[in-house]
Amino acid sequence: MRFADIGQQLRAYRLESGLRAEEIAARLGVSRAALYRYEKGEVIKLDTIRRLAELLKISPLSLLGIGVEYFSRPIAFIERLRQVEEQADQILLVGGATCYQTTSDAFDGALAEAWTEAADSSQERVSARAVTDQALGLLVARKKLHASRRPNIIAILGEGALTRFLSEGVAAGLPVPERTRQRCLAAARTEAEQLANLAESVPIGLQIGLAAGVEPACPFMVLRGRDRAHVIAGPFAPDTPPHGGIGVASITAADEAVAAHQRVAEGAWRDALKGAAAAARIREMIKAAG
Repeated sequence: MRFADIGQQLRAYRLESGLRAEEIAARLGVSRAALYRYEKGEVIKLDTIRRLAELLKISPLSLLGIGVEYFSRPIAFIERLRQVEEQADQILLVGGATCYQTTSDAFDGALAEAWTEAADSSQERVSARAVTDQALGLLVARKKLHASRRPNIIAILGEGALTRFLSEGVAAGLPVPERTRQRCLAAARTEAEQLANLAESVPIGLQIGLAAGVEPACPFMVLRGRDRAHVIAGPFAPDTPPHGGIGVASITAADEAVAAHQRVAEGAWRDALKGAAAAARIREMIKAAG
């Protein structure tokens, strides 16, 4: 068993459960420090894995990294995605309006402001703010990870998703003041302009395409590392608030799932607008959005 992998999945599923570390430790009959050691990759007995799975309401196979992992809480999904990205040398993204690793400071700033203000206006302000701060920290970690590893990225974005992004802004739908909403709209425009520039210049290690025809039905990623590949599919866009969002994301390393998604991605890349054509179309969309 790969105890480091089990520990990572345990942390993600703990966040998914909504239980505090001390609650799980107490029910398990161990100290909180022991639970954290399990999460860091300490050897863990099969019986303990079984009992943890019962507490977290998942299959023991999920903690062992076998089968499909499911996440309904965006905060847990962000954490698990960060873990998988730690081993990824290639990232293939299909669908959505942005590729988070390449987003600008304007995107991050607008996102932080919108998430924080929405959390502060929540009835459960303290817990919402804690989750928000944790999620923002995970996003910072993802950016630092990308800067250090520099995986090759192919991003095939959806025209429909980008149109909605330009009309609704970053963190669409959150109850924020008009000043913040305008900043989010301006950030979306800045982001689209950067995407056009990146598509046109084709920097080393990054290729951007625009699916201008059929909209991808569900965004997904194929992340390939030295040992294995993962398929990550789900409804949570990079700007989905950590304390909101309705849906279920899935992660699997099954060979047949990786192969099927790879075939779809290759077809989408073949048909996508690229280079100057993609840049011109994105700029037309920016102009149309006003």
